[in-house]
Amino acid sequence: MNEQDVVRALAALAQPNRLQVFRALVVVGPAGMTPGALAEQFELPAATLSFHLKELMNAGLITQQRAGRNLIYRAEFARMNGLLGYLTDNCCQGEACLETAATACAC
Repeated sequence: MNEQDVVRALAALAQPNRLQVFRALVVVGPAGMTPGALAEQFELPAATLSFHLKELMNAGLITQQRAGRNLIYRAEFARMNGLLGYLTDNCCQGEACLETAATACAC
């Protein structure tokens, strides 16, 4: 990922509703969720949810697929992993990181 992509992704996630929606899509994995299920889970009006989904899609963090009459939204795991890789790229100044329960850098 380049710096501009990282900034766009972080900006998209820097809003509570979008962060919640993205995390929910990560949890459900490849099955994805419909806008109706997301709106119900987060008690968001359809127009508000649509705006947030558009922002996440513009950042490349989620995808949309039509399945019959429904739209299915899924987390874009490759993009998410690219973002995490960018953020941790020079972690611990090139040294092996200490392992933690969450396998994050413990520098």
